[in-house]
Amino acid sequence: MTIREISEGLNIYYGSVQNILTTDLNMRRVSAKFVPRVLTVEQKQQHLSISLELCNRATSDPSFLGNVIMGDETWVYGYDSEIRVQSSPSSPHAKKTRQSRSNIKVMMIVFFDLDGIVRAEFVPRNTTVNSEYYRAY
Repeated sequence: MTIREISEGLNIYYGSVQNILTTDLNMRRVSAKFVPRVLTVEQKQQHLSISLELCNRATSDPSFLGNVIMGDETWVYGYDSEIRVQSSPSSPHAKKTRQSRSNIKVMMIVFFDLDGIVRAEFVPRNTTVNSEYYRAY
């Protein structure tokens, strides 16, 4: 069910339903629907122990976060410059450049730390990015 359906069915404000679902029931949105997060007790314990370990290291060693490298994936679109003649009474030969998105779409993986980008790579077309890809990378 969607938040709106629940809100209308129970005659409760949209924001209240959203708060109950996310905060009280620990649910998350998947394709505009809410489903419960299903973590085993072992997975929850592992998340907790890793978080506590990172917290302790950051507290005991002020330079710890400077050694952390994060990564992210994003889609990058190519843009074509189009020059068109602008008809204007004051300048009959004025030209204006306009950017239009082309059909070029490539995935880019970026790794960065506190100082900025460490490495950026474009993923070849028709390549599946999964754990095997990262191990080979």
